[in-house]
Amino acid sequence: MAHPKRKISKQRRDKRRTHYKAAMPQIAADSTTGEAHIYHRAHWHEGKLYYRGQVLIDATEVE
Repeated sequence: MAHPKRKISKQRRDKRRTHYKAAMPQIAADSTTGEAHIYHRAHWHEGKLYYRGQVLIDATEVE
């Protein structure tokens, strides 16, 4: 395997990483409940787990 010839300094490493920034997550509104949630994520609303407008888990029936 290849090995670096010299140690990369913290300053040089951090200069390279300045362009890596966290982007704000996109927010969507659920089609059935109107609840705001992050894209491609399931979300809870009134005891039910929704994903893409469909109920995955109904916590009220389990009890």
